Amino acid sequence: MIDDKWGALPEHGVPAERVLDEIRALRAADRPTHGGRLFAYVYDPGVAGLDELAQAAYAESAHVNGLDPTAFPSLLAMENALVAAAARLLGGGPGTAAPDVVGSVTSGGTESLMLAVKAARDARPDLAAPRIVVPASGHAAFAKAGHYLRVAVDPVPVDPVTLRPSAADVAAAIRPETVLVAASAPSYAHGVVDPVAEIAAVAAAAGVRCHVDACFGGWTLPWLRRLGAPVPPFDFAVDGVTSISVDLHKYAYAPKGVSVLLHRDPALRAPQYFAYADWPGYTMINPVIASTRSGGPIAAAYATLRHLGEDGYLRLAALTRDAVAGLADAVRAVDGLRLLAEPEATVVCFTSDDPGLDLFVLVDELTARGWHTQPQLAYAGLPASVHLTVTAAVAPRVAEFGPALAEAVAATRAAGPVELPAELRALAGSLTPEALTPEVVAGLAAGLGLDPTAAPERMAVVNTLLDAASPALRERLLAEFVGLLQRPSW
Repeated sequence: MIDDKWGALPEHGVPAERVLDEIRALRAADRPTHGGRLFAYVYDPGVAGLDELAQAAYAESAHVNGLDPTAFPSLLAMENALVAAAARLLGGGPGTAAPDVVGSVTSGGTESLMLAVKAARDARPDLAAPRIVVPASGHAAFAKAGHYLRVAVDPVPVDPVTLRPSAADVAAAIRPETVLVAASAPSYAHGVVDPVAEIAAVAAAAGVRCHVDACFGGWTLPWLRRLGAPVPPFDFAVDGVTSISVDLHKYAYAPKGVSVLLHRDPALRAPQYFAYADWPGYTMINPVIASTRSGGPIAAAYATLRHLGEDGYLRLAALTRDAVAGLADAVRAVDGLRLLAEPEATVVCFTSDDPGLDLFVLVDELTARGWHTQPQLAYAGLPASVHLTVTAAVAPRVAEFGPALAEAVAATRAAGPVELPAELRALAGSLTPEALTPEVVAGLAAGLGLDPTAAPERMAVVNTLLDAASPALRERLLAEFVGLLQRPSW
């Protein structure tokens, strides 16, 4: 907590060092962003000095405003350089099948996906009710784009074994109102690459754009391919792929938030822009959602790419590949656990077939031992699972993970599965999202022994309740619960 009654706006200014001490104290409760023990949310290469370089570059351009590239040509030059680097890595540029690739730098994967949907929607002004076709394993940001942009989302189921959609099912989902078809390279949840070439072919046959969401893997799959991994075609070398997104704040190891959205040619990108002159102020022209943008993240990304270079990324990809293999072996060695998918990129995803081995308890036991994983709830016939996003910084820790996992599994078996009170389980099965109010959610939290004003240390009981609920109820429960957490600190 902030230690005086005035909070963020004190009556009298606070000395700089004390302010920094307060921030450090608040940060003490956070998950560790370095050290190879956090398998979600952050991307750590474990490269000495890289943080300091990125921070210095960020500071150089923090006050530069991306609103007007003619006023700050340094930012335009760095953005163009980042776009060119991403395009070259993903099969575009001079001498390729996509020589006219253009792109934009965005704040992250969600913005990149939203802009891909916007460009596709606005390219078809004749449609009153545009739609997009997205695999059920596609990132939730597609649903967010549909919600914000009033575009209907048609989900395509994935095979319960391969965890991929079939091109035939994608083709069947395309309607006259479809403006975009999506594919993942790889999917975030399971780390498998969709059949991009086949999906792009059916999209092209229907005259529809095809976007490849490579936010998660676009900066790793090319290096893994150079290392000999059997990476399937997924980039602009594939006919019919019209746009690709790739996040630089993931496996390019740049600070957040920087992503790149690429289009095969300028005409495809044109509807992405927003321009407005019908007011007495300056004419607004924005390639992305934000108007004012700090140059800090872009300069930090530029510095990171320049410093690491191709040889650096190849080395980091090799470390990550070896770490993935070691973690997968650790999972295979534990009775009751199995890989949900054989690793293809930088994800290890596992589940349990043993009713005595509660995955949500296991996640808590791993957390108690300093290993922070990401639980995933059951969905449409797919079992609950545990997701590990693996980075280069994990490599030195792999030997420690196997024994920690075995110890956590033993503790999980000893604790037994979470048993929800019968009334709560019944409530989860019968409540409708509309019936949820802040008061009902506060009552549920109290019934689970949770403090509605603080994030719980152990999440197994919460995840068990969410797992018993429908996706629509999960959404509303979490929205209301986070709403309880996000209150002014008076």
